[in-house]
Parts: sequence; structure tokens; C-alpha cells
Amino acid sequence: MIADMRERENTMIEMLDEERLHFVGAMVLGLNDALVELTGAIAGLTFALANTRLIALSAIIVGVAATLSMAAANYLSQRAEGNSMALKSAVYTGVAYLITVALLVLPYLLLPDSLYALAFAIMLSVAVLIILVFNYYTSVAQSLPFWRRFAEMAIISIGVAAIAFAIGILAKVLLGVDV
Repeated sequence: MIADMRERENTMIEMLDEERLHFVGAMVLGLNDALVELTGAIAGLTFALANTRLIALSAIIVGVAATLSMAAANYLSQRAEGNSMALKSAVYTGVAYLITVALLVLPYLLLPDSLYALAFAIMLSVAVLIILVFNYYTSVAQSLPFWRRFAEMAIISIGVAAIAFAIGILAKVLLGVDV
């Protein structure tokens, strides 16, 4: 009975030959770069600016510019490799990046100006949740180990955010900026 269930599960997984699965690499590129870059930027901005509206404004500008840059870089890279689906790959990268930007900035848009530390905590939680969901999806669809991939992506993203947080505080002190 267990063997039969596993066989059916494997058959179902093989049927998951969705178009998105062919572009997982492009989605990982957009998602991971957004998580690492934007959590880092937002962490630095959070304690340098200490105002949710200013942080959201800055993060949206950085996020949209980085989205366009990453999609263009993916397109050029794929074209250089002779991939006939370069434009589609770039779109998947850009969409994954932009969705991640929107989800990471959302707490700063929803909370009052003074609750920037809470917005930061929620943003980090959202980042970990995005990593969890994405890694679960790819692990199931591609029969890959979940926990190792999840831990690696989470440690990198949160580690960069911690470094950027320290840089933001240091820059604020060294430059004497008080917003």
C-alpha cells in the first residue's frame, strides 16, 4: 500500500511539468537577488532613516531599478548563451524580483512612520516565508532536498541584511545624518 502511494506520488510529480519549472533558475535568480539585495538595503535604510514612509520610498526606487537591471542582465546573459527563450527567462526573473520587492516593502507601507522596527521585523519574517514557500515548491516539484536549500538561502539573505543593518547604523553615525 505504501509502495503504491509512493508510485502515485512520483507519477503526480512527473506530471508537474509546468512551464514555470523550466524557468526555475530564472525565478531563483530574481527571487534570491531581491531577497539578498533588498533585505540588505531595507535593513540599512530602516535604522538610518527611522521612518516607514522614507524607507518605503527608498526601497521602491531601489527595488524597481534593481528589477529592471536584473531582468536586463538575465536577458543579455541568456542571449549570449544562445537561448531562444531569453526574453521569457528575463520576464520570469523580473516578475519574481518585482513580486519579492512588493512583499518586502508592504509592511513599511501599512504601518505608521514610527513603527519602523516592527516593519523591519515583519519584513524579515516575510523574507523567510518567501524562502520557505519557494523552496518547498521547488523541492516537491523537482524532488530536491528541502531543509538544506531553505537554510542556505535563509542564512545568506538574513546575513546580508545583518551586515547592511550594521552599515546603515555606521553610515548614519559617521555622516552625522539625523532624519
